Amino acid sequence: MAVFAGGCAGALARAGLARALPTHGWPWSTFAANVVGTSALALFATRLQERLPPSTYRRPFLGTGVCGALTTFSTLQIEVIRMARAGNDARAAAYYAASLAAGLASMFIVTRLVRRARLR
Repeated sequence: MAVFAGGCAGALARAGLARALPTHGWPWSTFAANVVGTSALALFATRLQERLPPSTYRRPFLGTGVCGALTTFSTLQIEVIRMARAGNDARAAAYYAASLAAGLASMFIVTRLVRRARLR
């Protein structure tokens, strides 16, 4: 139930991003969803595992549900393939590299910030 509820929330957030952000030449909604989702997953995983007492529902709801439905590696792959087939090889490579770099950077930064936060 926790994964289902979190998945609904994540899917609605992703749909909202798809409506709010343009996709002219660069799939901004997928890029934003993946970077935000990666940041959120880093926050939730670090905070829930290292800072809070164990819970049966928080990790499945937030990690698997919300972040799993919000992020989408498969859509990133399809968009890269479409760009390459349309003759935009450089843009496809840049999009792929930027997505991976931004995701890894956000994960590293958020994890470091959570670990540095003072415990109450």
